[in-house]
Parts: sequence; structure tokens; C-alpha cells
Amino acid sequence: MKTAVVYYSLEGDTKFVAEKIAEKLSADLIELKCVKAYPTGKVSKFFWGGKSVTFGEKPELIPYNFNADDYDVVIIGSPVWASKYAPPLKTFFMENDISDKKLGFFVCCAGGKIDKCFAEMKRDAKHESAATLRLVDPLKKQSPENDAEIDKFCERLS
Repeated sequence: MKTAVVYYSLEGDTKFVAEKIAEKLSADLIELKCVKAYPTGKVSKFFWGGKSVTFGEKPELIPYNFNADDYDVVIIGSPVWASKYAPPLKTFFMENDISDKKLGFFVCCAGGKIDKCFAEMKRDAKHESAATLRLVDPLKKQSPENDAEIDKFCERLS
């Protein structure tokens, strides 16, 4: 089975996990980047990211190399913003039909509930079920427990 890990990362947590998953599954790694990047300043990232999520924005992406027909498994990674996934993935879901793929979703957050985030990912991917993984600050708080969770997630998708 050919696998792709598609992700958006603002501060590195999601990228860190995406790289681990891609390595474990020998998957293609596809990073989504916005034409107009989100700010990373402590206050401005919350303002602009929250506004973008709240208004359901679909930011323009820098061209990326992904063809759904090439993959059996697609794994999607995102930070959690205002209990939702990051808007660049909204653009990805709009541009790509992955409804017939085996799916996995992973999110990186600072804490809190993420059920709404996964529900919206499933809805926008037009897919009823997907393996899911939630990690809290995985880059800053690296641990054997997080590695074990990543391993279990990968086993469900291999």
C-alpha cells in the first residue's frame, strides 16, 4: 500500500509528528504551505488563525505534489486552532477527493477537547471513519509515551 502524509504545521509540532509517521510507514511527505503565511507571533497567530478558522477561510496554497489516485492510505495532520483543524487543510479537502482512501488524522494541540476537530475533518474529507491520534505539544514534550501512541496509530494504518 502506498501512503501519503499530508500536513500543515505553523510552529513545528505537526511537522515533527508527520516526519515520524512518514518514516515509520515509508510514506511520501507532503507539506502544505500558504501563499500568504500565517504570523507566528504570540498574539498575532491566535488572532489571524482564529479569524481564519471562524470564517471558514480556504487560503491559497503554494503548489504541492499530490495525486489521490497514487495512494491507498492518506494521513492528514494539523494543529488545532479554536477547536478546529487549520484552514490550509480546508483548501486541501476542497481540492482533493480522498473519500475512498484509508484515512488517518492526527492533530497537535496544547490541550483541550478535539472531538469537534476530528468530526469536521471526517465531514470535510467525506469519510465516515478514520484512525485518529491526538498529541499535546509533541515537539516540546517528547516522550516514550508519545512515541508509543505514534506507533499504535501507524499500526492501525499499515
